[in-house]
Amino acid sequence: MPEARRRLAEDPFLILGVELSEAVDEPVAARLGLDDEDLDWFGVPDESPRAEFLGDVAGFVVPVVVDDRITHVHTLAGERFLVAAHWGRPVLAPGLRAQLRRERPHDAVATLFLLLQEALATFRRASVQALLQVEELEDAMFDGRRPEQIYLLSQQRRWAALLHHALLPYLQAVEEVVTRRMMSPDFPAERQRLAREFQRAARLVLADIESLQDATRRAFASYGSLVAGEQNGVVNRLTIVSVIFLPLSFLTGFFGMNFTFLTNRLETRDEFWLLAVGLQLVAVVASLLLLHRTRIWRRLRDDD
Repeated sequence: MPEARRRLAEDPFLILGVELSEAVDEPVAARLGLDDEDLDWFGVPDESPRAEFLGDVAGFVVPVVVDDRITHVHTLAGERFLVAAHWGRPVLAPGLRAQLRRERPHDAVATLFLLLQEALATFRRASVQALLQVEELEDAMFDGRRPEQIYLLSQQRRWAALLHHALLPYLQAVEEVVTRRMMSPDFPAERQRLAREFQRAARLVLADIESLQDATRRAFASYGSLVAGEQNGVVNRLTIVSVIFLPLSFLTGFFGMNFTFLTNRLETRDEFWLLAVGLQLVAVVASLLLLHRTRIWRRLRDDD
């Protein structure tokens, strides 16, 4: 920390990464020699997304997607330095190094926009990967619906909500601050270009996340349609069974009554076979003919 404080005061251009392990009593900004009461939030765990300009220093709390979770990187940028504080491994280091080699920024502000762009890229990669998984799940549903698919879809829908919930407040804060700075006449044209590129990239990433949310809703609707189709098939089968057995139940109940005609007149075996069995066979045949001539039977056959 003393070496970092010395170099912040002397070096003409410095990119400094601070790895935080636990909360400390003295503010991190003060330990770095950046004595400003408005920087007490820097390095504080569970700090909400933030974007603000404090004189010659810009401060950001940037959400970043790491594997299957969302963490935050605290960033301070001045004219000569860029400080990024993080917990655990440096999540933006590999991509940021590649951006620095390719873009070769000439000052800390340009480096800051590269860091913000790389943070947006983590959201883009996470949303695209989740979108592909949702589409694969939706295709698998039509091949064969399984109960675990609805659980996986619920996880993807929850992940899309977390991405949107983490990114939207941050983008709103950055949009407000950047728009206010761009309206200033002393804001350089090069920085205006960087700000517009960041705004365009932010809208694209937000659109990707909203596409993921739409895809999860569509997949849930497809799953519900498949369930409804299976239930319709069950209802059709029950309808066929009821159409066949309803006349049989009526005949059985009718001839089970004890009234004079049945007890005194229908005494021979031929009359029994003719009325008790013959009428039931006629009812079954008539029911099958009725089903065959209607759409119920064809619809059930097509569903199978």
